[in-house]
Amino acid sequence: MLRRRIRAILNWRPNFKGFIKLLLALVIYLLIFLILVPLNMLRVLDRYYSSITYSDLKKIPETRIAIVFGAGLSPGQNEPSPVLEDRINAAVELYKAGKIKKIIMSGDNSYEDYNEPQVMMDYARSKGVSLFDLVADFAGRRTYDTCYRAKYIFGVEKAVLITQDFHLTRALYTCNSLGIEAIGYVADKNEYVDITRYTYRDLLATLLAYWEIYVDPPDDVILGDPITI
Repeated sequence: MLRRRIRAILNWRPNFKGFIKLLLALVIYLLIFLILVPLNMLRVLDRYYSSITYSDLKKIPETRIAIVFGAGLSPGQNEPSPVLEDRINAAVELYKAGKIKKIIMSGDNSYEDYNEPQVMMDYARSKGVSLFDLVADFAGRRTYDTCYRAKYIFGVEKAVLITQDFHLTRALYTCNSLGIEAIGYVADKNEYVDITRYTYRDLLATLLAYWEIYVDPPDDVILGDPITI
């Protein structure tokens, strides 16, 4: 009996085909999980925030402060990208209709030759917004930073968030989770070339938002002295 067991151990060969099948199955299940979780999460959040998301100028409640999220500059870096231009135009639309009084232009200014908020401010002024009603947030490098700084630097309690539909749910989720009573205004004015890429990117970013809010808040948000609006 002992000899037989020893022989069996010595003659054992790993089942590589079975192992590879198991590994492939695990990879497939993991990919399905990574796709379905953000999809379902975004679907639930979309439903939850649909009642406070507006695309009709006449129906949106008056709110003193609006937040415009940065979305990159044109290749020459002196004009807003098409996506950002539509966000600013939507803010101007609300401003001229008397729906908002102050606009926070939040964007990236990480590099000396890249000043997104300033370009946003200049564009809004060219459309008739008073300089006194514009506030620049030069450290809005990402959605979390913009919402966090709006709350803890600018003291915002209520705000209209202005961005495209693909990003608005995540922006509302982040700002509301950080203590801002936010509603959304859809800034989709045109069709965008990279809309598919933007949409899929935001699926993953929604998961990241949950992680940043509840698990591991970023410790690199740029802070500073409080600014009263």
